[in-house]
Amino acid sequence: MKTIGIVGCGAIGKGLLKAVDSGAVAAEACVASRTESSCREFLETLDTVVPLLSLDELITRSDIVVEAAGGAVVPDLARRAFDAGKDLLVISVGALLDHPDIIERARETGCRLLLPSGAIAALDGIKSACAGEVTHVTITTRKPPHGLEGAPYLVENGISLAALAEPKEIFSGTAREACRAFPANVNVSAAVSLAGLGPDRTRIRILAVPGLERNCHEVEAEGEFGRLNMRIENVPTENPRTGRLTVLSMIRSLQDALDPVRVGT
Repeated sequence: MKTIGIVGCGAIGKGLLKAVDSGAVAAEACVASRTESSCREFLETLDTVVPLLSLDELITRSDIVVEAAGGAVVPDLARRAFDAGKDLLVISVGALLDHPDIIERARETGCRLLLPSGAIAALDGIKSACAGEVTHVTITTRKPPHGLEGAPYLVENGISLAALAEPKEIFSGTAREACRAFPANVNVSAAVSLAGLGPDRTRIRILAVPGLERNCHEVEAEGEFGRLNMRIENVPTENPRTGRLTVLSMIRSLQDALDPVRVGT
């Protein structure tokens, strides 16, 4: 049986560990976490024994390393995983836009770099469409103000959303710019850009909407294939920045990585 090494024990990491514990992901698991005490407390709720390891121990023991700890860990984690000959699944896809060498390193080593759809849909359609000519890909993201709090762009520009009474566009730009400005909020734009026109030709608007209970994303693409429109409304996890679909997407990505049969582009 394969072993999955999960780096991070927040909302995403816990969701993956539950999936392994229930048998939804047919693998063994180990975990590394910066918050050891809370992680140990969670592990005690599982029926299966999951070892809490150092990062080096986790990489050595794992067949697939899974990043669920935020974009800041991705460059070092990717280097260590690929140097050890291990496949890597990354949910903080935005980190790859500033570190394209990670993609090249995966190709050099032959290790798989797995990038799940996360909180977005329609990636298969965009990938297929971009095999031909596509004129534009745009994303409109709407989130409740508390789901955007602490974003570097808001902090650096002195923007407060606390007293917001009506919807407000707080950002418009390229996917590359958005991932730097909102690294914990718009990994969807990175995934869409890597599937399609690239981070500098994919456009995104971000709106803060008071009273909104879901993270909403709309994707539009147009080209020789025709026109694609997709809208999704994600229910957040206990972390308002992370939708439940993100966790489910990672579960399915692991299921696919372990299954020789693949459905979809």
